Amino acid sequence: MKEVKNVYAFSDGVWAATGGGAFSYSGNGNSFTTLNKAEGLQGIDLTTVASDESGNVWFGSANGIIDIFNPEKNSFRVILDIYNSNHINKSINDLILSGDTIIVSSDFGVSLIDADDLLFFDTFFKFGDFPTNTKVNSTIKIDLIYVCSDEGVAIQKQNAVNLSAPESWNVYREVNGLPSNKTLKAGKFLSDIIVSTDKGFAKLTDTLWVPFLPQFNGKVISDFAITADSLLILAESKIYLYTNNQLTEFYTSPNETNSLSYNSIFGITIASAKGVIHLDASLTDNLLVPNGPAANQFPSTSVGDDEIFWSASGKDGLGVGFYKFDKTSWTNYNMGNTTVLPTNDFYYTYTAPDNTAFLGTWGKGFVTIKDDIIKVFNRQNTGIQGIPANPDFIVISGFGTDSRNNKWVLNYAPSNRKSLSMITPDSTWYHFINPAEPSINLSGIYNLAIDPYDTKFYSLDFSSSKGLFYFNENKTYDDPSDDRSGFISTADGINGDISDVVVDRRGDVWIGTNSGVNVLSNTSAIPSSNDPPLRLSSIFSLREQSINAIAVDPLNQKWVGTNEGLLLVNSDGSRLLAALYASNTALLSDKIQSISIDENAGIVYVGTEEGLTSFETPFIKPQESFDELFVYPNPFIIKDNSKLLTIDGLIRDTDIKILTVTGNLITEFSSPGGRTAYWDGADDNGKLVSSGIYLIVAFDSDGNNIITGKVAVIRE
Repeated sequence: MKEVKNVYAFSDGVWAATGGGAFSYSGNGNSFTTLNKAEGLQGIDLTTVASDESGNVWFGSANGIIDIFNPEKNSFRVILDIYNSNHINKSINDLILSGDTIIVSSDFGVSLIDADDLLFFDTFFKFGDFPTNTKVNSTIKIDLIYVCSDEGVAIQKQNAVNLSAPESWNVYREVNGLPSNKTLKAGKFLSDIIVSTDKGFAKLTDTLWVPFLPQFNGKVISDFAITADSLLILAESKIYLYTNNQLTEFYTSPNETNSLSYNSIFGITIASAKGVIHLDASLTDNLLVPNGPAANQFPSTSVGDDEIFWSASGKDGLGVGFYKFDKTSWTNYNMGNTTVLPTNDFYYTYTAPDNTAFLGTWGKGFVTIKDDIIKVFNRQNTGIQGIPANPDFIVISGFGTDSRNNKWVLNYAPSNRKSLSMITPDSTWYHFINPAEPSINLSGIYNLAIDPYDTKFYSLDFSSSKGLFYFNENKTYDDPSDDRSGFISTADGINGDISDVVVDRRGDVWIGTNSGVNVLSNTSAIPSSNDPPLRLSSIFSLREQSINAIAVDPLNQKWVGTNEGLLLVNSDGSRLLAALYASNTALLSDKIQSISIDENAGIVYVGTEEGLTSFETPFIKPQESFDELFVYPNPFIIKDNSKLLTIDGLIRDTDIKILTVTGNLITEFSSPGGRTAYWDGADDNGKLVSSGIYLIVAFDSDGNNIITGKVAVIRE
């Protein structure tokens, strides 16, 4: 939520429309409120914000959705007319209140909405001889309606009634005195109508526009605000005050700026690329931004046993470091606040079993972080060689841990062809050439995964060579004679370009491609055979899907990210269990980029092209042994089958019996396989039980381990 597009200042604070939702800041409480899809906001890439006379806050978005938020009731209403229209370009560029009407400026015209019943009562698509569906940047009503567009200014003619008729508008272009046809905003300053453009100001004199404030000629006027006899101007990240014919520059933003808003009590607020800049009465600036990740970029994520979430941010100069979320707050790491970091282009992340976070960069090696201690690894201290053109340019595209707690590092394009490197627990480095590699170009190596037999699998994505490598050094780091390796290409049955490789809880290798999923099984044969009888199959339920990411949950179910949503399949992929989309869940986009799972909490983190969404699931890692049974809510109040009792503290594949205190069996069932199971309060016949005390008996499949609990049931 750092990239703020538009702001609306009120007496106690400010509302901000951002590229990842909305937030408000309250000066009295020094607190933030954030709004996103999880809270009920439908638009995500917000472009503008306004408020009506009832205190409702209106948000416009780039895809045409208009959200109306009631802060008192903490409720939303939504207008989808523009979003559902047939227009190709639907962005809401400006919202402004005029009496009981909200004037909407969009990529195709101007619409008028009743602020109370939310009904459209007019839309204007054509102004004079401007092209139909001209992009409108803003609109204002000052007796007449003034429309600022990419074609010029359109002004309602006196006494015109049918504004849908093009002839009801006078239109003005550069030939009429405007400094540019791209007009941005109009307003009434003192007695003059003024307009801002991407090349300065103009004011209206009779039927011609004349220069206004020539100091801004040729400059983009991002925004302005009129306060009595003064004019606040935002141009090229600087703020000016024009009053009494005097122009004063009084603030320069260190960040790129988009708009401003002024409130006589709260002061000046500026929408910037790094948050909201607040200037108080003394012109002291303060950056307002809620705690969150540095960017809506989640190309690679991981979660450790400590339940800490890590994310990389990007490559090729687009990275902003990496981020950590501890389920309470976010911490951002970048070169600005962490000087030891060699770059901001962090491309890949992995969390080891000991909760050390590994973060691979695009060109500068990798770093590790544990207990807030950061270590940097590069060519000098590892021996890893970078790309042929520059051996110091090291791209790390994968990590893994084997059964001996060795850490493996995958090198994207090694100049010495040693794509795999390993560091032992005593910090000794080894580097390996895969015997299957010599005849293949090694540019484009990704997606390292290690199976229970210590075979390393990784993909190759080069224009002339695509497929899956495997390598097993058979625990002899200096003896290549017993190494086992191979390459499986599209000619061998791989469906297409490989996007992800994971090993499931059975040891099968799941291979995501741009044309479905392959599963490689019988990999236990690799360490002992030069020609192992591997089995490669395809998952029918995922056929023809373009796969971007796969994650395995504690029940061995597969969460599969595609370009068209998030899919959940059962352990062998034979059944599609759920299909999650931006249209029916809190997903911010259907284009999934990364998936990681907090196994101890059952949280699935999904990175999309628009940001991060998390889902709470019942699929929690089972305990190793029974300790204590947690049953909640207790008492369990039932009146229908809509509520569930949670039984927590189970081991894998637990069987459960519900008994009366006299020992009569009410029902019995098995857990899904994780730490939790659920009871709906019904007996074996589906009838709700009577009020009373009930015993819960949980035991393993052999009946050797048993634990009990009690629950009070109140039937309404």
